[in-house]
Amino acid sequence: MSEIVTAGLLVIGDEILSGRTKDKNIGFIAEYLTNIGIDLKEVRVVADDEDDIVAALNALRHRYSYVFTTGGIGPTHDDITADAVAKAFGVGIDHHPEVVARFRERWSDQDLNEARLRMARIPDGADLIQSATILAPGFKLGNVVVMAGIPTIMQAMMDIVAPRLKSGVRMLSDSVRANAREGDIGGPLKEIAIAHPDTIIGSYPFMDEEQRPNTNLVVRSRDPDKLAAAMGAVKEMLANLQVTR
Repeated sequence: MSEIVTAGLLVIGDEILSGRTKDKNIGFIAEYLTNIGIDLKEVRVVADDEDDIVAALNALRHRYSYVFTTGGIGPTHDDITADAVAKAFGVGIDHHPEVVARFRERWSDQDLNEARLRMARIPDGADLIQSATILAPGFKLGNVVVMAGIPTIMQAMMDIVAPRLKSGVRMLSDSVRANAREGDIGGPLKEIAIAHPDTIIGSYPFMDEEQRPNTNLVVRSRDPDKLAAAMGAVKEMLANLQVTR
């Protein structure tokens, strides 16, 4: 069986923490990585503070196969992600000639000011993440993938970098509506989880169409046979529950 590939996500920006900007990237990245066989294990949100970004990067990149970052690669003074990544890896940072050349095709000498040139600063040794439709690139250095915070640009960058990533065995899942309250099935569900240790079983309460408490049960596993066995046990438990009512 292929190794399990893991990831951490670092969301960078004061605007996220203040609530001024509502994050739209976490859910997309989580689903995207799941679909290509990478388990997102942790998400952190940090302010535009270089020391905090460096500390979070170093913690995550030594723990997981990959670290993805969003935000902080724009033209303003508080866009410091590239500098923080360079500091975390102990490498230099400078204007990338290829990026500068692209900028000169887009902007005149008058418009290509210091602020715009900030977006061309890339840590030494990093690979660019860019295309014809992405002007200011992201980059990949080691196991860290640095992307824009703007959702449409971030999504385009994910499509570009994904083929370069190693992936593991994809997590499979199946679900069933319990037609029971979460508290009614907690005990037997725990027994099933213990009996099927190679699966992950989750319960998710909701209010049904008649505004009654109900629960969706989700079983996840990388092994289709073990997934089927656990789901069979869950369905049998639910059937017996209905009979005893």
